[in-house]
Amino acid sequence: EVQMVESGGGMVQAGGSLRLSCAVSGLTIWYLTWAWYRQSPGKERTLVARLRWMDNDAFYIDSVKGRFTITKDNAKNTIYLQMNSLKPEDTATYFCNEGPPDDDYWGQGTQVTVSS
Repeated sequence: EVQMVESGGGMVQAGGSLRLSCAVSGLTIWYLTWAWYRQSPGKERTLVARLRWMDNDAFYIDSVKGRFTITKDNAKNTIYLQMNSLKPEDTATYFCNEGPPDDDYWGQGTQVTVSS
């Protein structure tokens, strides 16, 4: 059984920062790729960043490069997304999952709202 619980979202002004956390339970192996996704109302859920657990190989979409950093804590089975220099277009509900995602693992997500 795999469960993922996202936290750390909130409301911030443009230029502010947030750190999102994803607590993962039920892992049996570390050789997986974990990822952050986001979704705005009426739009598709899209990939933001992903991290290969085994060697920390990371990928970011162009719009967040230099602003977002994905990291992990093996002992805590937790994946983080540090978000700096936030922009209004970053407003969305953020989810964690595998990369590519497993549809059985989607949680409630955590809301990020960036005001101008």
